[in-house]
Amino acid sequence: MMMKKHQKDAAPENVLTQEKFDELKSELEQLITVARKEIAESLEYARSLGDLSENAEYHAARELQAATEERIRRLESIVKSAVIMSEKKKGVVGFGSKVTIKKKGDKAEHTYTIVGSEEADMRDKKISHLSPMGEALMNKKKGETFTFTTPNGRQEYAIVDIE
Repeated sequence: MMMKKHQKDAAPENVLTQEKFDELKSELEQLITVARKEIAESLEYARSLGDLSENAEYHAARELQAATEERIRRLESIVKSAVIMSEKKKGVVGFGSKVTIKKKGDKAEHTYTIVGSEEADMRDKKISHLSPMGEALMNKKKGETFTFTTPNGRQEYAIVDIE
């Protein structure tokens, strides 16, 4: 069961954990309250240096301002349309599940957490529910096998454990 936040028809790709939602809101707040002010001060200082056409500090500050405003727009969109994942179904792979899998014919096991696309990060072993593996895992149970296609062909795995 998922709890919708803010918008009735939020896109499923904006599924977030409460932790990630809070992190993005905090980043947004910091960009709006602190970064904007710092950039405005940098622009004011750079303007005071004179000729803007050859003023590298001014152009760098303008580029930073544009990038910051784009990030603010992106975060506002994500926060507005976010769906916060809530309780997980026990014994079934879903959002927030920690899944241990083993490739057919391989002894090594790998554990991944299923998250929304905004949180996906292979370094942290977090895969998106929209990725080929994530989609193949959704709603499966312990002991089930699943397949998905990669650039190297079809892969077959078994689910060893679900937390």
